[in-house]
Amino acid sequence: MLVVKVELHSAVTGNKTEIARMMIDNIGGDLKSGDYRCRTYRGRSALRLERAMRWGDVVREGKVLGHRRLALHVWHLVAKALTAMEYGK
Repeated sequence: MLVVKVELHSAVTGNKTEIARMMIDNIGGDLKSGDYRCRTYRGRSALRLERAMRWGDVVREGKVLGHRRLALHVWHLVAKALTAMEYGK
């Protein structure tokens, strides 16, 4: 499982605040090609996002099928996951 966190770092105070989280789970495939489920969670703080993961409070969900896991960097998987959940439209 991959957990992708987005943190806001204040240039003024140095405080760090987690504002978003996505989980990408391996749901199948083989050594070279993988299938993944991706989900983003409701909340804009680490505490709320932790609760959302435990309670299954999902904002969006999607699947990435046939990702070439050995040939592509993990950022390709993250981009495909965001596209599968229709972010960036």
